[in-house]
Amino acid sequence: MRFGSYSVLPGFGPTLGFSLLYLGVLVLLPISALVLFAVNNLTLAEFWQVIGSPRVLASFRLSFGAAFIAALLNSLFGLILAWVLVRYTFPGRRLVDALIDLPFAMPTAVSGIALCAIFAPNGWIGQWVAPFGIELAYNPIGVVIALTFIGLPFVVRTLQPVLREAETEQEEAAASLGADRWQTFQRVLWPTLVPALITGFALAFARGVGEYGSVIFIAGNLPMVSEIAPLMIMSHLEEYDYAGASAIAVVMLLISFILLLLINKLQAWSWARIGGSRI
Repeated sequence: MRFGSYSVLPGFGPTLGFSLLYLGVLVLLPISALVLFAVNNLTLAEFWQVIGSPRVLASFRLSFGAAFIAALLNSLFGLILAWVLVRYTFPGRRLVDALIDLPFAMPTAVSGIALCAIFAPNGWIGQWVAPFGIELAYNPIGVVIALTFIGLPFVVRTLQPVLREAETEQEEAAASLGADRWQTFQRVLWPTLVPALITGFALAFARGVGEYGSVIFIAGNLPMVSEIAPLMIMSHLEEYDYAGASAIAVVMLLISFILLLLINKLQAWSWARIGGSRI
């Protein structure tokens, strides 16, 4: 709807003003305060010294790299889970569907402790792979496991409505024209799922970048090995180095914004491509 055009719902002006005020107070104001605090309390040389230290750079690589890998894993297995929950009926389906939301309901610290109990060298799963020299906790692998755990619901819940609304008539038409199951998925369903899959990936990635509570227990927090960027922020805060903490936070904010902007551009391109890919 164009700006100022007629709407059956009254109050466009007040609701728009309230929305902008709400967005400004809860989102833009804290972000602006963070950036201004870093700018006013650090010179450019001090800023580069903080974010250019080896430990901080290593934490950036781990946080963004682990979040990216976890989001990719969630995109793959989240698509499979969403497909099974929507397209098949089996005993216990409602229970499985409810368990998808468990990472949302659990406190992050509880999630971290639970993951340690499972994947630590003496845990339920970790004890079976430890004799082979495979360590699933207290290293970057543990970080990926934690971020995969907390990010899975974003992908599944984003894909489920799209799969439910997918028209089975198109699949039947493709089958009647001689398409096999893979061709039907590739040519009919996949173009529809791509935008939702990218959205789920972006949400899981964004959650993973800023995750703290569920990661610090299973990461081990070894310098230059398994320290995440939020932990470096907390370390600076514990030393009352608020300017240094704000510098790291500004860099994380900037990188996250750029990556999410690129993902949104990719999502918009995929939506535009769908218009010409339907059969």
